[in-house]
Amino acid sequence: MTHAEIAEALKAGHEKVVLAYAFNTTGKTRLCVAYKDATKEADGTHTGVYYNAYSEDLFVWENDEDNEGQNKRLTIRISSLSVYHSSLTEDNVRDRLNAFKPKFGFRFNLYEDDPAKGIESISFFIPSQNPDVLQPSIKISRGEERIFVWCFFLALFEFAGLGEDQAGHFFIDDPVSSLDDHNIFITAETLFELIENYHPKRKIIITTHHVGLFSILCGWLRKGDQREKYKDIVKICILSGKTGSLSLETDKKDVQLYHLRLLQVLEQARKADDLRAYHFALLRQVLENIASFLGKGQFGYVLDQIGIVDPNDTADIINTLSHKKVYYYETDLLVPDRRVMLENVLTKIQDKYHFALHS
Repeated sequence: MTHAEIAEALKAGHEKVVLAYAFNTTGKTRLCVAYKDATKEADGTHTGVYYNAYSEDLFVWENDEDNEGQNKRLTIRISSLSVYHSSLTEDNVRDRLNAFKPKFGFRFNLYEDDPAKGIESISFFIPSQNPDVLQPSIKISRGEERIFVWCFFLALFEFAGLGEDQAGHFFIDDPVSSLDDHNIFITAETLFELIENYHPKRKIIITTHHVGLFSILCGWLRKGDQREKYKDIVKICILSGKTGSLSLETDKKDVQLYHLRLLQVLEQARKADDLRAYHFALLRQVLENIASFLGKGQFGYVLDQIGIVDPNDTADIINTLSHKKVYYYETDLLVPDRRVMLENVLTKIQDKYHFALHS
């Protein structure tokens, strides 16, 4: 089937919610465009709201290089959405952005010649204790930018009337872009080739939040065919943030597998008497990884296997405490009974599977 045919099938379907998984390069964006075309009114009016790569492309950085970046800002191209800008406030976007706990502030810059044209750009800055002092603009990271654009779009939909005018459907294509496992491996290969070609004459620093990419590169550098060449010139570490400060922790324990790293984080929190609500989200990920390895669909099976007395009740509690409204980084420590539950599950996981977390 073509993208247009799939779009027509989705349009004709009776389902109210469609959740579809697809690898990158499958054509999710093309399907989104095809669905938009298939659902237009006869006069070309859109009947729904869309978020895809084209939405992100409306936002372009102006780095102000002529003035050494003093007025760097994220500009917004004029589009059919611009008419909704005048109804949008900074607080509307903050309402959606706060869940991500941003480390930046922002302000809207309207078109000076005609404010009705909407928002010309957004300036970002480091928040100050004195809000009356205008802070110098900064450039946020790509990840922060994508989160901001997503929250901006949500605010347009929820607060500025866009969703009311085009209320037929909401087509969301990868609100936070990511790579599938195949492309992660390809990226790792290109990085390793870069290391191979340039390490004798250049310092190469690679940082990543993706445990899979980190694990692949660790394996090639520590255990691959070229390991002897690298053993004395490679530093493998973890950038850690604790109590508001950053540190580089030497990765002596040789733990790169995802579930092992999560278990290590949980064990460190337990030893430090610092178990918090969000650690239940990490525990759930560990249990789901084990269940997947065992070929089971539910992590309650793992709870039963490790000897939890009431596995279904415990699974329900873990599900509840892993809910997105709970696992945003909490400041409150766990209450005693929840702490006992989490520690009990951790202990029984280790008693059953004997994961090697320490050297």
